[in-house]
Amino acid sequence: MTSTDAHQVISGRIAAGKLPGAVTLVARGNDVTIDALGVTAFGGEEPMRRETIFRLASLTKPVVAAVTMMLVDDGVLALDQPIDTVLPEMAGKQVLRAVDGPLDDTVPANRPITLEDLLTYRIGHGMIEQPTFNPPFPINHAGWDQNLVLAEPDPRTPHAPDEWMKLFGALPLMYQPGERWQYNTSGLLLGVLVARAGGGTLEEVLIARLFDPLGMPDTRFSLPADRLTGLPRQYMTNFGTGVMEEQTNTATPLWTKPPAFPSGSAGLLSTVDDYYSFARFMKSGTSPSGHRLLSEKSLTAMTTNHLTADQIAGGGVILGGRGWGLGQSVTVVPDQISQTPGRYGWEGGYGTSWFNDPTTGVTAILLTQVSDVLFDGTLTEFGAAANAQ
Repeated sequence: MTSTDAHQVISGRIAAGKLPGAVTLVARGNDVTIDALGVTAFGGEEPMRRETIFRLASLTKPVVAAVTMMLVDDGVLALDQPIDTVLPEMAGKQVLRAVDGPLDDTVPANRPITLEDLLTYRIGHGMIEQPTFNPPFPINHAGWDQNLVLAEPDPRTPHAPDEWMKLFGALPLMYQPGERWQYNTSGLLLGVLVARAGGGTLEEVLIARLFDPLGMPDTRFSLPADRLTGLPRQYMTNFGTGVMEEQTNTATPLWTKPPAFPSGSAGLLSTVDDYYSFARFMKSGTSPSGHRLLSEKSLTAMTTNHLTADQIAGGGVILGGRGWGLGQSVTVVPDQISQTPGRYGWEGGYGTSWFNDPTTGVTAILLTQVSDVLFDGTLTEFGAAANAQ
């Protein structure tokens, strides 16, 4: 059974001291195995449980993209629609002549940013990998100086959505709309757009359109303190010292009150059962009762690569050679997890991961709060074990 091999991968990481614990799920058809392994903190005694709450980080992105496409299905939005019809702060954009140049050395955008640009992360703004991650260019300094928090989920921006949009909208783009795939910023804008188009706060729209119909009561931007008593500590290796350190800016009190800016990029909490409800939904577009929530056309658009080969190559280590659908990755070549392209899903920077593989029918979810799993081979080994025929 593939879930046994996946269990051994994670239990081995725990035994080696690389993880304090994790919750995993491997499903093939109606055969679902959930494991809660280890503890919530190094040196701690609180066990991981099936109902343990995790910070999803970027596993938020596919969720918000799905609700966006529900609004497209309803005719509230359209993929070719300029986003400035909902986000007027993004009208009449200027584009830097050089990404490392001064903010006032710009040219007009060739065209408006569309909703499809936003969902495919090609708006012309986002993380830069060269020469280092988020180098100290003027455009990055502008975001840091105004506490826009464009590249990391925590510490959080203090700005409410309208003020955040006003500040961000005053900045130029890094590249022309549609030119490049760039990570993260699109998800932040998308959260504001969904809230405005959906007629409520982002959480209210997500609850009404997705969380309530799918039965996801623990997927929220904040939860009561008594529900967060077992929130795992979050860790990441300090690359300067080689020592794994606890990340204190993600502590429990931060998650007990609604954020000023609900992040459509990385702001949700959830459990393994809740996220599995979403993973199943992404296969059918229907609720557990069989009610269609998302059209087949929209599901196909979400799970089909939209990037060119050059854009995939430009995605660097974040994309890792994968394509991008709408709000999530889609594999375009065989890899160590699957020999057939088309596997879709994503991972979050705090150590969370999910994929559906249409070829094998496997769903795999790994929830930790150790960022190292994103770069130490854990995700590949776990995914390959879970997906093995």
